[in-house]
Parts: sequence; C-alpha cells; structure tokens
Amino acid sequence: MKGIVMMTTLLMTTTGEASAQADAENFYRSERVKTEKVAFPNLYGMRIGAMLFRPDGMAAEESRPAVIVGHPMGAVKEQSAVLYATKMAERGFVTLAIDLPFWGASEGEPRNAVSPDLYAETFSAAADFLGTRDFVDRERIGVIGICGSGSFAISAAKIDPRLKAVATVSMYDMGAASRHGLHNALSPEQRRRIPAEAAEQRYAEFQGGEKRYTGGTVRELTATSTPVEREFYAFYRTPRGEYTPEGASPLTTTQPTLTSNVKFMNFYPFDDIETISPRPLLFIIGSEAHSREFSEEAYRRASEPKELLIVEGAGHVDLYDRTGLIPFDRLERFFRENLK
Repeated sequence: MKGIVMMTTLLMTTTGEASAQADAENFYRSERVKTEKVAFPNLYGMRIGAMLFRPDGMAAEESRPAVIVGHPMGAVKEQSAVLYATKMAERGFVTLAIDLPFWGASEGEPRNAVSPDLYAETFSAAADFLGTRDFVDRERIGVIGICGSGSFAISAAKIDPRLKAVATVSMYDMGAASRHGLHNALSPEQRRRIPAEAAEQRYAEFQGGEKRYTGGTVRELTATSTPVEREFYAFYRTPRGEYTPEGASPLTTTQPTLTSNVKFMNFYPFDDIETISPRPLLFIIGSEAHSREFSEEAYRRASEPKELLIVEGAGHVDLYDRTGLIPFDRLERFFRENLK
C-alpha cells in the first residue's frame, strides 16, 4: 500500500448553508448492527463514554478485528464517529465510537477543555477496553480519526503499538492550525496574542470570573461569513448534523475553553510520525478540503507503508457524513488487509 490515489465520483460537492445533500446521513442507524452504550476508565481514572457496535450474527465464541473511531475536534461521537462506526460494523468489524475527555458522555472538568495528551490517551484507553473483550482479537485493533481526532490518533499510535493500522479522514493537525492558522495565515503578532489572551483569562477565572470560549462554529451566518465558517455551520448548526449532548449548551458546542485551547500550541503530532512504520497509514482527504495541507504534510513525513487518498470534488465537512463520497470500500479493504 503506497502512493497518492485520486478517487473520482459523479457526485458534486457544495459548501455553506446550501449543503444539505441527499447523501448526508450523519444520523444513519442500521438494523444489521447491535449497539450498546459502554464506559471505561482511561489511564488517569476518567470515565470515557462510548458506543460499541457489533455485526449481527457473530458467533458466541467468535473474536473479530476492531476499529476505534474518533470524532471531529469539539464535536461528540454522535457527529460523524457513530456513522463511521455503524458503517464499518455493517462490514464485519467490531467498532467503538468514543467521546474524548471533556466532551459528550466522557468525564472531565471544565467541559470543553483541551488536552492533547488526554485526547491521545483515549485511543489507548479504547484499546484497553476492546483488547479485554472476548469478542475482539486484541492483535487486530485499528483506528479511524476524523478531523482533529486524526492528529490525536497519530499521536497515540506513535507510542501504542497495539494500534495496528491508522486511517485519518479530513485530518486537522490541531497543533499547526493553532500555531500558524490555515495556510500559515497567522502573523507573528497574532500568534503572540493567543497565549497572552489565554494567560489574562486565567487570572480572571482564577478570581471567579466566567469562562470564555473560543473558535468553533458560528451561531449565525452573516454577509461577511467566510467559506470555512459556512462549511462548518452547514453541519453543526443545521439538522444535518446538529446534536447537543445532555447537559451541554448549544452556544458552546464545538467551542473549547479559551484558557485551555492554547495547549494545542505545544502539540506536534507529526514529529516522529515515521516511527509508526511498519504499521500502515491511510490519509483520506477531499480535493477541495480547506484542511488538505495537513494530510499532505503527514503523508510527506510518514514512512512506508502509507497512502494518501484524495476524494475528487469533496470538501472537508463532506467526508463527515456524505455517504456517497466517503470511501467506505477503501476503508474496509485497508483494515481487512492490515488487521489480519
């Protein structure tokens, strides 16, 4: 498995508020899959919430390969990860859609906090859980990381050899995005202001002030909304993908705390990515994705075996839920070949 592959499709992509597509199936559910809410501790005793999926018809004594699925940064498992987990379970894998700490059904205070180390740890905690189930072959555990979870999965795989094969979809390098912005758009002065503002906010919250949130998806579109803002709005703020976990505020969905978001500036997931080899890496990205630079950089720095699969005509968010564009056949083949 190597090289750059262009995947063409007859479906056209659109972005922004007009992107409600007939093939967008974020809330897809299957009668061919058994679903169970589960929870397990991470290395630090925090409870991780997840959804476990098993193919219907598994024999009682059977063990199968498993795939962990991580959600986009700031989202919850019900946004994209459960869709991928369900579709892969239909194809014969045991799957586990996880909530990262501080989000969704997982523990962690304050809510919406950023901790790259704990995010990566969650994939290893998921391997702990799956590898101790009778119906999972612990030597055959793989990972799908969507958006920010792609960089967290890579970070985990660098130090956890139990993760035998890693696929990323619409990956964001949350470290590079925080330090430099998309396409290195942040000026040195803008970059300096980020930690300075976070430091001042720490004083305010230490003295009892209200928490502040940053980034994330806008609540309203205006005439000046950027294409990227419109693209995320079309998923997170419309019935296409909007989902508010119990106890969360829709005003803060996808928005991390200002004081913790600066932690991403110390996050370098692609450093030493070559050490994952000889375990395989598959990077999936849309040809029109605003985040394409991150998958291309990871592919450039990784060692073989590796593949960069470019879905022609797809944007970043299209690969969250548009089942006519998501290359599930390629994902199935990737894990069947590499979780033998």
